[in-house]
Amino acid sequence: MATYDQLTEWAGPGHVTRAGWDVVAGWRIPDFMKAQLAEVGIPAAPRLIERVVMQSEADPVLLTSRGLLYRLTEQVDPDEAEERSSFGVEPETGAVYFVMPDGEAWFANSSVEVWLDVLHCYGSRVTASQLLSEPDGPEEYLSEEEEERAFAELSRLAEALKEIDPAAFKGYEGFLWPGLLDRWLY
Repeated sequence: MATYDQLTEWAGPGHVTRAGWDVVAGWRIPDFMKAQLAEVGIPAAPRLIERVVMQSEADPVLLTSRGLLYRLTEQVDPDEAEERSSFGVEPETGAVYFVMPDGEAWFANSSVEVWLDVLHCYGSRVTASQLLSEPDGPEEYLSEEEEERAFAELSRLAEALKEIDPAAFKGYEGFLWPGLLDRWLY
């Protein structure tokens, strides 16, 4: 299980946000998931999580194609401010979804714990990689050889994420991780 210290190791100090117990106390998710949000926190992650914006309401407020979720993060397209995507957690189950600007919810991970483990694996590998950590996107700068190495890195990353949460790779459409990794260089 990922720890706060492990997340801050790659995300950097000040880039992991822990929930206040008062914020998650009324959420209808398992108690151990509330503890993870409060004790471990959520990291800012390259190309994925710009800001952690946990809702304070006891009832879910993020309207999605799956119904209402508890908001965990928010990503704003710098070119189109109304284009907001978010991560949200489903009441009762604790499954985590990536919510597109139109409200379509894509399955990310089967629980908050697994999501944090996947974010740790993803973030630590992307920030350590010279090929994957380009701030404006590696696709504009890669030679054919570098592109092949980047594809190999992405393939290894996908395998590592799949090992952590096989349910996140049971499909393509409506699943965050396969689509995100597949489209990385396109």
